[in-house]
Amino acid sequence: MSLHQQAVTSRDDQASEEFLVICLCAEWCGTCRDYKAGFNALAAQFPGTRFRWLDIEEHADEMGDLDIENFPTLFVQRRQSVLFFGTMLPFQNYLRRMIETFQEQTAEESRDYALSSPERRGWQENPDLARLGTIHRVNLF
Repeated sequence: MSLHQQAVTSRDDQASEEFLVICLCAEWCGTCRDYKAGFNALAAQFPGTRFRWLDIEEHADEMGDLDIENFPTLFVQRRQSVLFFGTMLPFQNYLRRMIETFQEQTAEESRDYALSSPERRGWQENPDLARLGTIHRVNLF
């Protein structure tokens, strides 16, 4: 069963977390391997946020047309609004501050932020990003 099929059949089991953070990496990437422990530690600091570590080669069939060229690439979503999609220097403090900033926003402020530039509006319209968020809100890993 594909990840998408599992997501569809497990909708009742979806987590209630409002925020989703996915780190898209590759096992062969030394920077990713070094970043993973800090990413996992950060997940423990935000219990109301769902964190996912996604090896893009292991899950290549589920990536659609997303082209990940640099690592780590991060995806941050609040409900259905994609707030961030891109690379970030591999320092957990940068990600921590970004999550804190997004969590300080109201849901309406987050929606406005998600539509505040052409790039961000493009993220909202990208079916592969929408699918990525839907699939990984289900506890599969």
